[in-house]
Amino acid sequence: MATEPDFHMSPAELRRRGHEVVDWVADYLQRLETFPVRARVAPGEVRAGLAEHPPERGEPFEAVLADLEQVILPGITHWQHPSFFAYFNANSSGPAILGELLSAGLGVQGMLWSTSPACTELETLVLDWMVELLDLPRAFHSSGPGGGVIQDSASSATLCALLAARERASCWTAHRDGSPSDVVVYGSTQTHSSLEKAVRVAGIGTARLRLVGTDASLAMDPAALRAAIEADLAAGLRPCCAVATIGTTSTTAVDPVRAIGEICAEYGLWLHVDAAHGGTAALLPALRWTHDGLELADSYCFNPHKWMFVNFDCDCFWVRDRAALVRTLSVLPEYLRNAATESGRVIDYRDWQVPLGRRFRALKLWLVLRHYGAEGLRAHVAEHLRLAAWLEAEIAAHPDFELAAHRTMNLVCFRLRGDDERNQALMDRLNDSGELFLTHTRVDGRLVLRMCLGGVNMRQRHVERAWEVISQEATRA
Repeated sequence: MATEPDFHMSPAELRRRGHEVVDWVADYLQRLETFPVRARVAPGEVRAGLAEHPPERGEPFEAVLADLEQVILPGITHWQHPSFFAYFNANSSGPAILGELLSAGLGVQGMLWSTSPACTELETLVLDWMVELLDLPRAFHSSGPGGGVIQDSASSATLCALLAARERASCWTAHRDGSPSDVVVYGSTQTHSSLEKAVRVAGIGTARLRLVGTDASLAMDPAALRAAIEADLAAGLRPCCAVATIGTTSTTAVDPVRAIGEICAEYGLWLHVDAAHGGTAALLPALRWTHDGLELADSYCFNPHKWMFVNFDCDCFWVRDRAALVRTLSVLPEYLRNAATESGRVIDYRDWQVPLGRRFRALKLWLVLRHYGAEGLRAHVAEHLRLAAWLEAEIAAHPDFELAAHRTMNLVCFRLRGDDERNQALMDRLNDSGELFLTHTRVDGRLVLRMCLGGVNMRQRHVERAWEVISQEATRA
C-alpha cells in the first residue's frame, strides 16, 4: 500500500534546525554592533529580493536561512542594538527569548482555565509577583476583588479600561443599547494617542474626548481637569473616565495621580493609570513616588516589554474590581461552557480582554523574573538611570545644547540651540550615520531630540560614543 507523504518537520529535524536557529540568534546578538542601527533599504527593496509567488514544493531550510541573512536582515532596524536610543526600548533578553520559544513549542491557546490550567495559574502568579515587586496597591492582588492579566500592549489595556468605565457609567446597558452619546473621557495633551484610538473603537468618539492642559513639567493640571468636568456636567454630559500617565511618551512627565484620583472619586469617574514605560522605574523604592495615589485608581498598566527585558508583546494590566471588567467583556456561548467555569473557582482570562484566544505570555515574564531576580532587575534599571544622569550633565555643560524638559527617568530631551531646521538636520545626519538612532518630539512647539537609555545591551561606552558623535555633528549644523 502506498504511503502518504508526510510534509511535517519531524522532532529529529526540529532538534537539528532548532539548534541552527538558536545559534543564528546568538550569533546575531553577538554581532549587533557591526550593523547600522537603522535599516538602510529603500521602500520595496526587501520584497523585491524575495520570490514573487509562494513555493509549490517545500524548500531546503538552508535556503530560508540564506534569505534571512541576505534579504531580511538588511531590512531590520536593530532594536536590540546598544546604540538604539529611539522611541522607548522594546527589549529582548536571553531568558525572554527562551520563554517565547517554550511558549511556541507548547502551542497553548489559553482562552479558558480548562484549555490549559498552567497557562492561567502561572499568569495569575506572575501578576501577583509584580504587585509585590512594584509595591502596587493590595487591591490589585488576585487574593482580593481585583487582579491582573497580561495584554498585548498598553493600548489594549487602555481600551479594556475604557470599555469597563463606559459600561459602569451606563449602568451596564452600553453593550446592549450602544455607547451612550453623552459620556466624556479625559486625558492630557501629553496622553498617549492610544486613548484617542480607544474612544474611537469604543464608539464614544473623539468629540467626547477632552485633552486638558498641563503644568510647567508637562504633567496633567488637576485644576484644568476639574474645570473640564464641571463644564461637561453643566452641559448635561456624563464624565466617565480619566487617564493619568506615569511617564508620558514625549518627555516621561508624571501626572499627579493622587490629585487626579481624588477628583475622579469626587465625580465618580473611572481612573485608569497608564505607566507603560514608567512603571518599571517603581522596581526602585526611590522612584515609587511616581505611584503616589495609585490606590485611588480603578486600573493600572505597564509594559515589561519596554524597560524590563521581556520581549514584545507583554503588558501587565490590573483592575481594582475584576467583576466590573468581566461583566463588561464576558460572552459565554454554549461551546465554551465547562465544569471549571461553571464552578466559579477559576479565572477565564478570555473575559479580561477583547480577543477570545490568548498566547502563553506568562512564560517569558516568569523566565525573566527567575533569571534576573529582583536584585538583577533593579541593578540594570539603576544603571540606566545613572547613564541618563551622566548624559544630562554633559548636555547641560555644553554651550551649543540645551535641555528641553525635566528628566524624571531614563529619557533625556534636548535640542541644539537654534531653530527647528537646525535640529532636524542634526537628527537626520545622526540617524543616517548608522552609529545611533534617536527620535524627536515637540515641546512648547519646538522640535526636541529624545534619547532613551534603557537597552538591554547598552553600556557606558555606547552612551559616551553617542554623545561624542552628537557633539561632533553639531559643529556642522
